[in-house]
Amino acid sequence: MADANLEDWLRFSLVSGIGGAYQRRLLKAFGSPGAALGASSGAISAVLPASAVAAWRTGADPGAIARTLDWVDQPGNHVLALGDERYPTPLLETADPPTVLYAKGRVDLLQTPSIAIVGSRNATPQGRDTARAFARALGSAGLTIVSGLALGIDAAAHEGGLGTPGSTVAVVGTGLDVVYPARNRDLAHRIAADGVLLSEFSLGTGAIAANFPRRNRLISGLSRGVLVVEAAIRSGSLSTARFAGEQGREVLAIPGSIHSPLSRGCHALIKQGAKLVESAEDVLEELGLGVVGASLPVAVATTDDPLLDAMGHDPCDLDALVARTGLAIDALQVRLAELELDGVVACLPGGRFQRLPGR
Repeated sequence: MADANLEDWLRFSLVSGIGGAYQRRLLKAFGSPGAALGASSGAISAVLPASAVAAWRTGADPGAIARTLDWVDQPGNHVLALGDERYPTPLLETADPPTVLYAKGRVDLLQTPSIAIVGSRNATPQGRDTARAFARALGSAGLTIVSGLALGIDAAAHEGGLGTPGSTVAVVGTGLDVVYPARNRDLAHRIAADGVLLSEFSLGTGAIAANFPRRNRLISGLSRGVLVVEAAIRSGSLSTARFAGEQGREVLAIPGSIHSPLSRGCHALIKQGAKLVESAEDVLEELGLGVVGASLPVAVATTDDPLLDAMGHDPCDLDALVARTGLAIDALQVRLAELELDGVVACLPGGRFQRLPGR
């Protein structure tokens, strides 16, 4: 984008109080940011309500424009406006594509076939392992993994996608000069180097609660489908699935234990018609993309260890394991500690234990 054209887009898009709907109305009326910026007050008043006209007359903060231009001058940083050939085509199919996107990293990934993987921030170790394994398999099959850089399932999905041919896209709810949550700072830096960070929010925008649901529509809009891994019944991940349905994307969900609150959101989606997924092949088949070379089971196989077999698939507490195995509680605690150190079993909140996938 030419510097003058970019500055017009920034002057146009950074006006406080003129959101995406008003920006699209102005573009429809005047054809370009430059034409809208040069239009008379009367012409603007014919397009925008009085409250928005007042904001438009105030204009964009020159400091914000200058900071953004300086940011774009740094390697790997991009501003993608509507009409830019690098703007992600799938978003143009949605009802409210942002007029401007901020990107850091490999913008070519915004044009590749993608699958969103989302889920609970408070995920179980098994849920994180499952998300990571699915992302690795689907990324190896060439799908770009899209998620929201949150803790839990999102972070695990990004980790699984990194290093695969598909890599990963993190759609964030802040400006790209802000990392939220801070615990994912190292992960964000890795994504900027090998994948791409994406936001519709201007630089300096902090973690505002209302922005994260808006972020979710971009996660689904970029993707051919949304795979939900562990979600409570009121999970924000279900809003991403709802956006997917409204946008004509596929909705897929991994089932779990009937005893786990983090399975209820997935089970609700399946009852509503989401595709029940047990392997990466299920995802690729639903998206019409063929199959991967190797299967990705989620079931836990039987073993030669009676304690692991007694644990089964679900989280369980010491009393249940004593009843199932007949072991004394002291001996059981010692064995569980050994298995936890070996990375075979995870200790969950509330004194429960769960066997990890593939172990």
